[in-house]
Amino acid sequence: MSGPITITCAPCCWGVDDVRNPHLPPWEQVLDEAAAAGFGGLELGPYGYMPLDAGRVGGELKERGLSIVAGTIFDDLVSTSNRDELLRQTAEICALITALPKPQSHKGQRFEAPYLTVMDWGHDVRDYAAGHSDRAPRLSPDYWRGMMDNIRAIAELARDRYGVRAVIHPHAGGYIEFADELDQLAQDIPAEAAGLCLDTGHMDYSGMDPVATLRAYEDRVDYIHFKDIDAEVYADVTSREIRFFDACAEGVMCPIGKGRIDYSAIRSLLTELGYGGFITIEQERDPRNSGSILQDLAASRDFLRRAGF
Repeated sequence: MSGPITITCAPCCWGVDDVRNPHLPPWEQVLDEAAAAGFGGLELGPYGYMPLDAGRVGGELKERGLSIVAGTIFDDLVSTSNRDELLRQTAEICALITALPKPQSHKGQRFEAPYLTVMDWGHDVRDYAAGHSDRAPRLSPDYWRGMMDNIRAIAELARDRYGVRAVIHPHAGGYIEFADELDQLAQDIPAEAAGLCLDTGHMDYSGMDPVATLRAYEDRVDYIHFKDIDAEVYADVTSREIRFFDACAEGVMCPIGKGRIDYSAIRSLLTELGYGGFITIEQERDPRNSGSILQDLAASRDFLRRAGF
């Protein structure tokens, strides 16, 4: 039997992925609408979106009855020359999220929130190969070791200085995306250093079965993301050479329950495994396509409620 599960959301539901995008909504608007949609928590979003001011952000969260369940490192994890920047972001994010109102704890939750979700990003050659394991170039052994060293440094800093559990998120368009890369990551990063955040939509987009993959790594999964895939749009975008977030802008991610992912099977599996804690809804989009955000979040929440979440 599963433990209690709290469904949260993330700023990417508003199209917040690249802080340089001039069309992003104000972060206070995201908080307003997350609260209005009935969520009690959400993720911090990409580094630089919300201010690194615990007093200001904490006051806004408290006013709306919200908490932050995870911060995010979404950057180049491959380059060892980027390590100082990665560790600076880690320290600043962890200092912020641990000073904010603490999320509730759940029975069955192995590590308390907030988490630090760690994702590789920023490589054109992999971005254009998102979803295509057969044509995506893999890192050389030396570059892979460098990425693992960066991840260990991030995870150890988060754990040892701030008590924050780092969870590694395989992400479409990054150098940790496909089944072979996830398997190697799980071998190279020990459980005591970091867990996994598996994302149903990214697994499906990248050719992995979400149910089978969650089962295979259930002893490492500390946190989960939910999204859904529009099968017709997926077939179209993967027939072209297209960046991952451009595919999202075309609607490849749809409200949960309106796509092809089997959430009944996922509910049964998580019940069997006794998963308790947080699950965050994500539906990446272009921020200019904002008219249906609250409608889509309501549809996802309603579907998940009917599915037993």
